Amino acid sequence: MKKPRRHPAAPRQPDQMQQSSAQHIHSGQTGPRGLAQLSAMMASPDLDRMAQFLTSLTMEIDNALEPSTPNPHLNMILHLLQSHAEGRIVSPSSMVSAAGVPYATATRKLAEIQDAGLIERRARTKTGKSHSLHPSAELLEGFSRLADRIDRLVRTSFEVADQSSDTTDYYFGGSYRQGRASISPLSALPQPLKLSGGLRILVHGDPTFMVMEGLKRQFEQIVGTNIHQRAFSIDRLREEALRNADRPKSRYDLIAVDLPWVGEFVAKGAIRPLDDVMDITRLDPADFHTAGWRAAHWGGRPYGVPSQTTPELLFYRKDWFASDDRDPPTTTAAVIDAARHFHNPQRGRYGVAWNAARGTALGHTFMMTCAAFGQPIIDMPRIAGGFDTDKLAQGGFKPTLNTDRALEAADYLMQLMDYSPPDILSMSWYERVRPYGAGQVAMAYGYTLLAPYFELDAASPAHGNTGYLTHPHGPQGTPIAPVGGYVLCIPSNLAEERLADTVEALVTFTSPGAQKLYAQNGSRTEPRYSVGADPEVRRLSPIFGLLDEMSWRDELQFWPRPPIPQISEIIDICGHELHDMLRGIVTPRAALDRVQARAEDILRH
Repeated sequence: MKKPRRHPAAPRQPDQMQQSSAQHIHSGQTGPRGLAQLSAMMASPDLDRMAQFLTSLTMEIDNALEPSTPNPHLNMILHLLQSHAEGRIVSPSSMVSAAGVPYATATRKLAEIQDAGLIERRARTKTGKSHSLHPSAELLEGFSRLADRIDRLVRTSFEVADQSSDTTDYYFGGSYRQGRASISPLSALPQPLKLSGGLRILVHGDPTFMVMEGLKRQFEQIVGTNIHQRAFSIDRLREEALRNADRPKSRYDLIAVDLPWVGEFVAKGAIRPLDDVMDITRLDPADFHTAGWRAAHWGGRPYGVPSQTTPELLFYRKDWFASDDRDPPTTTAAVIDAARHFHNPQRGRYGVAWNAARGTALGHTFMMTCAAFGQPIIDMPRIAGGFDTDKLAQGGFKPTLNTDRALEAADYLMQLMDYSPPDILSMSWYERVRPYGAGQVAMAYGYTLLAPYFELDAASPAHGNTGYLTHPHGPQGTPIAPVGGYVLCIPSNLAEERLADTVEALVTFTSPGAQKLYAQNGSRTEPRYSVGADPEVRRLSPIFGLLDEMSWRDELQFWPRPPIPQISEIIDICGHELHDMLRGIVTPRAALDRVQARAEDILRH
């Protein structure tokens, strides 16, 4: 059975989005100018567009032909659907006004729609005398089927060609034909969340969470309460989340936790195990990518729900490689060779961009580069497909940061320096993508969540010309895609009276319908298999299909940044000591020996 499609909310103007982003990212780098506009970029507004089309069509018919008779049922349904998409509250009186017939007739017709189960009523006040109206799941599914049929009729009647590969491919027997979807739209919760002051969320100021901010009005209609989202840069986010744990009562209902922090946050009592407060089966754990779901656990217990699963990949300019008859680089040696080939500073072209900024950014880069050479940063036992992360909570590990393979990784970074932009030593998460999107760089290491900066910008030279690869590997490494992203967690000190409704919000924000909505509005993260398999999502970007393929091949891995409680300190050490190495102050061997000694001291204590 075909299921209804989810449509994004009405876009806000770019200047509004810029103001929103500016006031929510409190410190650190905010990223390229395009960040503020991502939520305004629409990808698949089919159902909403069909509602608007039918509204315009009926108006034209009513005004062009006499005599004519309004269709109150259709008028009210279209008004309800468009308002739901735009996050506007719909009252019975507004429905009556939209009917286009006398009040008494409209009231009777509205009752008929309600009796048919097409409308859900939700109390807006404690007395229950005032209600808001929302489309039921039955209405959303039925209208989606109608939209499909109208789409086919229009294409057939007006001979609209639609024979692209996107509409003829098949996935597990399901057609990718435009208009067919597998994920039901989000409908309003039967009961609004009763959270004093609204739902409070602490997040990272990245593109996906900014998409969520752009959809705020729509989600407020779905959960029935105000949403207050506060965003920080990555280091400030960790500081604020840990500071929040020391307060008598949490200021936030949900907090976004970077995957490497899970062990630290559990050890410090900052987040509570989810199996203490909810039925985990409600989340459909089997639907999450294995690496992302396992990374949300500590000591065998789940502490968060994947909100983003975003591996770091190598972006490369397919058109440049094709025009020079070069194969995509799958090994570190091939990356160096390609970077050398394309590097031409006199023409404003550079070989490769990556995270080389001092501190957190470079620390993450070094750990993932070690993984590409087959070297974890601690002595985890090897298993099929990688290294065993199930016993990390037991502790007792030793750092492995000055091994021969770690030295190969450090030497690789030193070689990259020769073919990088001149400001490479200050490049971090967003800065590495900016020159790539501007057409100045042949290759760039980057998380998939950064891809919207060129995938959604038709003016970018990289738009439509980007290929995606797992991390090119060293001589003793294998192809992997180090998993990043965030899990949404419930603070340990959240007031008990807020707990039940917070669980409902957590289930809603991480549901397949919500994740599909994020993708349709610009996100390029995919925590669930069902989202990647949805035909509408698959058409948005090649990333979604690739993520599923990487997961099936067991290339998505989180062991490159094992979430041990001391990981943040070790990341910081690597990011500072190796920055001195890149600047030529110390040799690679000396830098690694210093990192090893300091990490041993941290793990020993």
